[in-house]
Amino acid sequence: MPALLVTALLLKGPAIYLYVCSLTRRDFSFTPRMALHIVPAMFAILWITAFDISSSDLRYTPDPGQTLPAKAVTLVWDLVSVMPFLYAAAALHQIRRYRHELNDEYSDYSEMELNWLTMPVLGVCITWAWTATVHIVAKFSSDYVADYMGIIDNYFSFVLINAFFAYNLTYAQRLLATSPETEIRKSVPEDGEPSEWNIEKVRNAMEVDKLYLKKNLNLEQFSERADLPVKEVSAVINKHFGTNFFEYVNSYRVETAKALLSNPDKSEMTVLDVLLESGFNSKSAFHRFFSRLVGMSPTEFRKNALSGGIKRGAANA
Repeated sequence: MPALLVTALLLKGPAIYLYVCSLTRRDFSFTPRMALHIVPAMFAILWITAFDISSSDLRYTPDPGQTLPAKAVTLVWDLVSVMPFLYAAAALHQIRRYRHELNDEYSDYSEMELNWLTMPVLGVCITWAWTATVHIVAKFSSDYVADYMGIIDNYFSFVLINAFFAYNLTYAQRLLATSPETEIRKSVPEDGEPSEWNIEKVRNAMEVDKLYLKKNLNLEQFSERADLPVKEVSAVINKHFGTNFFEYVNSYRVETAKALLSNPDKSEMTVLDVLLESGFNSKSAFHRFFSRLVGMSPTEFRKNALSGGIKRGAANA
């Protein structure tokens, strides 16, 4: 029973981490190297066996300053408490990396699926931090307090399990695939500027061909239209322009939207018409990106532009 309990507790961390990796890595597959994730559980089982730790020993943790078996029990519980939290933090890091990959490869993507994935993983991180806190509190408080905190921990875990189940049914299949890291990010040279020829081809693709007006444009489509390898396009955008594909494309879309919003002849266009005409595919993404770059909402910008407020402000500056 102690071995089964500890194994289950130590494998929940790798389970969450590998689940997140399976959703956010297109090239994900189980490899022999992943067997390293079960090493802590195997270590705990050997420790339990070597010191003949019983369920009672695990339930009532002895004073770690007394006997060797007591120290063994303490070490097992320390491992059980810390390891899942580290895996939850690693899962959050993987989601963050996946977001950067989306910015490198897509001009449009919905953040809803990513945010809904982040919330339960963040909840896991908080819950397992609470578990570690319960473990520490149990050393310095009564069994009653530790049991009460442990029950709360169990309720949190139950809610999170259902949250992951619901996410898997509703949002998991909507996540966009990203290219394996070796295909794009590792292929970009660390040193040296891209050639002027490549820079000019990328710039012409935006300013002459106006590829940014294509909705749902991604890096692969852009590279095909610009007649450049994906890695060369990435090098130009990342190194020469100092940004990512998402920011680069949408900055042109915002400039187009500004021109439409400030044009008196286009005053009959709604904001929805403007964002679609500019290449945006999402109202929320348009408002968020426009407000961040311009410092005001599209409606405020149009009001100031048509009333001459922006021009006067620029003249005063």
